[in-house]
Amino acid sequence: MPHVLLVDDEEALRASLSYSLMKEGYQVTTAPDGMTALKLFHKQVPDVIILDLMLPGIDGMEICWRLRAYSDVPIVMLTAKDQDIDKIWGLEAGADDYVTKPFNTRELMARIKAVLRRRAGEKSASAEI
Repeated sequence: MPHVLLVDDEEALRASLSYSLMKEGYQVTTAPDGMTALKLFHKQVPDVIILDLMLPGIDGMEICWRLRAYSDVPIVMLTAKDQDIDKIWGLEAGADDYVTKPFNTRELMARIKAVLRRRAGEKSASAEI
Protein backbone atom coordinates (compact mmCIF):
# COMPACT_ATOMS: atom_id res chain seq x y z
CA MET A 1 0.00 0.00 0.00
CA PRO A 2 1.69 3.24 -1.13
CA HIS A 3 2.12 5.88 1.54
CA VAL A 4 1.09 9.49 0.80
CA LEU A 5 2.15 12.50 2.85
CA LEU A 6 -0.53 15.15 2.31
CA VAL A 7 0.56 18.65 3.31
CA ASP A 8 -2.08 21.39 3.28
CA ASP A 9 -3.22 23.97 5.81
CA GLU A 10 -6.91 23.60 4.89
CA GLU A 11 -8.41 21.05 7.29
CA ALA A 12 -11.45 20.36 5.10
CA LEU A 13 -9.27 19.65 2.08
CA ARG A 14 -7.01 17.34 4.10
CA ALA A 15 -10.04 15.42 5.36
CA SER A 16 -11.78 15.02 2.01
CA LEU A 17 -8.64 14.24 0.04
CA SER A 18 -7.44 11.79 2.71
CA TYR A 19 -10.76 9.97 2.42
CA SER A 20 -10.46 9.80 -1.39
CA LEU A 21 -6.87 8.58 -1.19
CA MET A 22 -7.73 5.88 1.34
CA LYS A 23 -10.61 4.71 -0.88
CA GLU A 24 -8.02 4.32 -3.66
CA GLY A 25 -5.87 2.13 -1.40
CA TYR A 26 -3.29 4.60 -0.14
CA GLN A 27 -2.02 4.93 3.42
CA VAL A 28 -2.27 8.65 4.25
CA THR A 29 -0.43 10.84 6.71
CA THR A 30 -1.38 14.52 6.88
CA ALA A 31 0.42 17.67 7.95
CA PRO A 32 -1.09 21.15 8.39
CA ASP A 33 2.20 23.04 8.01
CA GLY A 34 5.75 22.80 6.71
CA MET A 35 7.56 22.00 9.94
CA THR A 36 5.20 19.13 10.73
CA ALA A 37 5.61 17.84 7.19
CA LEU A 38 9.41 17.71 7.51
CA LYS A 39 9.17 15.92 10.86
CA LEU A 40 6.73 13.36 9.47
CA PHE A 41 8.91 12.86 6.38
CA HIS A 42 11.89 11.94 8.54
CA LYS A 43 9.78 9.67 10.74
CA GLN A 44 8.45 7.64 7.80
CA VAL A 45 9.53 8.43 4.24
CA PRO A 46 6.42 8.41 2.04
CA ASP A 47 6.12 7.09 -1.49
CA VAL A 48 4.71 10.42 -2.71
CA ILE A 49 4.08 13.88 -1.25
CA ILE A 50 1.12 16.10 -2.12
CA LEU A 51 2.31 19.57 -1.19
CA ASP A 52 0.55 22.92 -0.96
CA LEU A 53 2.70 25.99 -1.61
CA MET A 54 1.05 28.45 0.75
CA LEU A 55 1.66 26.98 4.20
CA PRO A 56 2.19 28.60 7.59
CA GLY A 57 5.80 28.72 8.74
CA ILE A 58 7.90 27.00 6.10
CA ASP A 59 6.18 27.31 2.72
CA GLY A 60 5.85 24.52 0.18
CA MET A 61 8.57 25.83 -2.09
CA GLU A 62 11.09 25.77 0.76
CA ILE A 63 10.01 22.26 1.73
CA CYS A 64 10.50 21.13 -1.86
CA TRP A 65 14.02 22.62 -2.02
CA ARG A 66 14.97 21.08 1.31
CA LEU A 67 13.71 17.63 0.38
CA ARG A 68 15.36 17.72 -3.03
CA ALA A 69 18.73 18.22 -1.31
CA TYR A 70 18.65 14.56 -0.21
CA SER A 71 15.54 12.80 -1.53
CA ASP A 72 13.98 11.97 -4.86
CA VAL A 73 10.54 11.10 -3.44
CA PRO A 74 7.89 12.24 -5.95
CA ILE A 75 6.28 15.58 -5.10
CA VAL A 76 2.97 16.74 -6.55
CA MET A 77 2.29 20.38 -5.79
CA LEU A 78 -1.39 21.11 -5.15
CA THR A 79 -1.94 24.83 -4.87
CA ALA A 80 -4.14 27.81 -5.65
CA LYS A 81 -1.13 29.56 -7.23
CA ASP A 82 -2.02 29.21 -10.88
CA GLN A 83 0.17 31.73 -12.70
CA ASP A 84 2.59 30.28 -15.25
CA ILE A 85 5.58 31.62 -13.32
CA ASP A 86 4.39 29.80 -10.16
CA LYS A 87 4.15 26.53 -12.09
CA ILE A 88 7.61 27.05 -13.57
CA TRP A 89 9.15 27.85 -10.18
CA GLY A 90 7.45 24.82 -8.62
CA LEU A 91 8.72 22.45 -11.28
CA GLU A 92 12.19 24.00 -11.24
CA ALA A 93 12.27 23.65 -7.43
CA GLY A 94 11.92 19.91 -7.93
CA ALA A 95 8.22 19.11 -8.07
CA ASP A 96 7.32 16.20 -10.33
CA ASP A 97 3.89 17.60 -11.12
CA TYR A 98 1.84 20.72 -10.43
CA VAL A 99 -1.94 20.75 -9.97
CA THR A 100 -3.93 23.92 -9.34
CA LYS A 101 -6.95 24.37 -7.06
CA PRO A 102 -9.77 23.91 -7.63
CA PHE A 103 -8.92 20.47 -8.95
CA ASN A 104 -10.59 17.32 -10.18
CA THR A 105 -9.95 14.54 -7.65
CA ARG A 106 -9.89 11.84 -10.35
CA GLU A 107 -7.26 13.80 -12.29
CA LEU A 108 -5.15 14.19 -9.15
CA MET A 109 -5.40 10.44 -8.50
CA ALA A 110 -4.27 9.75 -12.06
CA ARG A 111 -1.30 12.09 -11.65
CA ILE A 112 -0.32 10.42 -8.37
CA LYS A 113 -0.47 7.00 -10.04
CA ALA A 114 1.64 8.35 -12.92
CA VAL A 115 4.45 9.66 -10.69
CA LEU A 116 4.45 6.42 -8.70
CA ARG A 117 4.55 4.39 -11.93
CA ARG A 118 7.50 6.44 -13.21
CA ARG A 119 9.32 6.00 -9.91
CA ALA A 120 8.74 2.24 -9.97
CA GLY A 121 10.04 2.16 -13.55
CA GLU A 122 13.16 4.09 -12.56
CA LYS A 123 13.84 1.70 -9.67
CA SER A 124 13.44 -1.40 -11.84
CA ALA A 125 15.60 0.11 -14.61
CA SER A 126 18.39 0.91 -12.16
CA ALA A 127 18.17 -2.61 -10.72
CA GLU A 128 18.75 -4.06 -14.19
CA ILE A 129 21.94 -2.07 -14.73
